[in-house]
Amino acid sequence: METELQALALRLDALLGPGQVITDPVRLRTYECDGLTNHRASPGIVVLPDTAEQTAAIVRECASCGVPYVARGSGTGLSGGALPRADGVLIVTSRMRRILEVDVANQRAVVEPGVINLDVTRAARPQGYYFAPDPSSQQICSVGGNVAENSGGAHCLKYGFTAHHVLACEVVTPDGELVELSVDDPGYDLLGVFVGAEGTLGITTKITVRLTRVPETVETLLAAFDTIEAGGAAVSAIIAAGVLPAAIEMMDALSIEAAEAAVRCEYPPGAGAVLIVELDGPGPEVAAQFAEVERLCRDAGAFEVRIAAGEAERALIWKGRKSAFAAVGRISPAYIVQDGVIPRTALPRVLARIDALSAESGVRVANVFHAGDGNLHPLVLFDDAEPGAEARAEEVSGAILDLCIEHGGSITGEHGVGVDKSRYMPRMFTDTDLDTMQMVRCGFDPAGLCNPGKVFPTPRMCGEVPGVRKGPHPYEGKADIF
Repeated sequence: METELQALALRLDALLGPGQVITDPVRLRTYECDGLTNHRASPGIVVLPDTAEQTAAIVRECASCGVPYVARGSGTGLSGGALPRADGVLIVTSRMRRILEVDVANQRAVVEPGVINLDVTRAARPQGYYFAPDPSSQQICSVGGNVAENSGGAHCLKYGFTAHHVLACEVVTPDGELVELSVDDPGYDLLGVFVGAEGTLGITTKITVRLTRVPETVETLLAAFDTIEAGGAAVSAIIAAGVLPAAIEMMDALSIEAAEAAVRCEYPPGAGAVLIVELDGPGPEVAAQFAEVERLCRDAGAFEVRIAAGEAERALIWKGRKSAFAAVGRISPAYIVQDGVIPRTALPRVLARIDALSAESGVRVANVFHAGDGNLHPLVLFDDAEPGAEARAEEVSGAILDLCIEHGGSITGEHGVGVDKSRYMPRMFTDTDLDTMQMVRCGFDPAGLCNPGKVFPTPRMCGEVPGVRKGPHPYEGKADIF
């Protein structure tokens, strides 16, 4: 295989030109993991295309010699979704970062996959619009990666995930053809299948996104509680009152400690939990709902409520939350960022169980989450220099996902399955479910070369192992199962 990769590297170098193909082992290590660093693999070859046509040509070369390939944007993913293959090619789209069009009249923008999430908002803001999906990494994550993982963010409670803001994608199919998928296409919703498929069905090279009008009024408050259970009660009360905030975020005492150490966000001292609630929309409506939210927080036991007086104070309130994942590095040498979903009403019970798991195992867990829609982001802390510590952290991490499933939730809300959670898929789905999903993947990528080894726990049918399936499909002749 090494000889085949060397020959492929020469062909790619001739195709792309100087500086766009990397084979030096030291430089390859730059790309050995994404934001989840406990999964690593150095790629066989890294290529940096400038255009969609170059990307398609690279895929055709890989397909012609049966070499697997993986697409990567900014590398901020948290599930190992862009983990490269030592026997394959890593296609890095970070040089494809042009904003091709901002079309305010039609409330849309057209961007290349390497464009940074926040840069879309920066381009549209002067005209009164912005890009609603706002992952915590929005200052560095790419729109192509957002599409692959169907990213959300703090404001997904009201505005939804990336899938709700993508109108079309130009895609390089696994055989190297450039096609367009659009919400306007008749028939099956192929765009809906593609967004969130974690790069297993093709590579996006151009994205048309929906722009959202900047709201007339934005109001933000921070409420501090003695316990995280009291904060959870406030969340339930707010939603039960018929209020739909743009965002409801919560942090526990350990994550507050980390944020204070990192960015000095100056949250109320002694808080067991803080709740950030943001409302936006027409002025009179926001004013009425905001007064109700403040009252409900105090009724639930908030010992301090801060209301942002302007943009600077609003930014300070959000600073701690947006920095939370990275900030944990101030209080722990290593950590696992987990991502699970539970019904909102189960928050107090699940959080109490997570506390018990932490106490029983001696593994610290910092909780940061989108409280409004039950999307948990527990940060499982460990010392990677201590023998067995990572294994214990992985065990606690898996037990948290089991709790999510037990309470009717999911093993991921917005970070994806990738390589990290693929082994948990059978806990949530039956073999028949997984085989049916894999049939969709086979329809796009029968040779199994496009981001193999992700999402599914073991080689399943034709889509997971390079090479076309031999022999009949296990469901052949059994049409009645559908």
